[in-house]
Amino acid sequence: MALCLGSQTIHPPVLLAPLAGITDLPYRRLVARFGAGLVVSEMVASQEVVQAQPEARARAELGLGDQATSVQLAGRDPYWMAEAARLMEANGARIIDINMGCPSKRVTTGLCGSALLRDLDLALDLIEAVVKAVSLPVTLKTRLGWDDTLLNAPDLARRAEGAGVQMITIHGRTRCQFYKGAADWAAIARVKQAVSIPVIANGDITDAATAATALRLSGADGVMVGRGAQGAPWRLAQISHALYGTPAPAVPQGAAFADMVAEHYEAMLSFYGPALGLRCARKHLGWYLDTAQAGAGARHAILTAEDPATVLRLIRSVLSDAGAIAA
Repeated sequence: MALCLGSQTIHPPVLLAPLAGITDLPYRRLVARFGAGLVVSEMVASQEVVQAQPEARARAELGLGDQATSVQLAGRDPYWMAEAARLMEANGARIIDINMGCPSKRVTTGLCGSALLRDLDLALDLIEAVVKAVSLPVTLKTRLGWDDTLLNAPDLARRAEGAGVQMITIHGRTRCQFYKGAADWAAIARVKQAVSIPVIANGDITDAATAATALRLSGADGVMVGRGAQGAPWRLAQISHALYGTPAPAVPQGAAFADMVAEHYEAMLSFYGPALGLRCARKHLGWYLDTAQAGAGARHAILTAEDPATVLRLIRSVLSDAGAIAA
């Protein structure tokens, strides 16, 4: 199954979610190498990226020349959203995604992210500005609503489709749920019934079984995987194989697993620089150690080492001898 967004094709319809501080360029490239229909950048603040402030500039290392990559923008001002979209298109972006789902208080207090579910007129202004600014497909990611009394995702979806959005991803929680409780995949069906464009189900999708259930309950056209891929960059490819018959990924074992982790670590050092890269990589190393069921002593040694060469040596010695990595 393939989803066609203008000149862009998403196949298979299994997408990597944008996760702040996690789905950076090295990780997205690793997931894409195993197999993903689309990977989405970390959320980029529109005004800041246009004005080239340092943090936004670092996040703007977006892999714009990479295939199957979408750039996610956030903001509350139509002018800056349009300018950021134009900048991304000029630099080679293939798809622009608009964030109206981030629940972070830092984001919502700035009237961005899921706060826009409380002001659909402003949300529509932002969408229209981005769609008019670029010739690229524009997509939207949001939630079921602000809270249980304001479940207005179907209304937003209808208005977004009318403005030219070509695909919508729905996280099956409200903003006020944050990430608590269980994602309500059945509630996504109301959005699917409201529009004719593709709808992607997101939230608590961790493997082929949960993906299949999410699709059945929501009627969605595909799934987006976030935390389920932590420590297992092959997870999307496994889901794609089970649901859509794509080639099964070779889950690395032993020395091959150690080599993959070492390669990811070195890519992060190169991307961020040695000092920042060492710190940013620790969360990924922790997930890899969980996947390998490494002992507490090895975990402590790797995650507290301050010298990249020492970390690389420990990765190879610990993970090469790890037990079988569960497929």
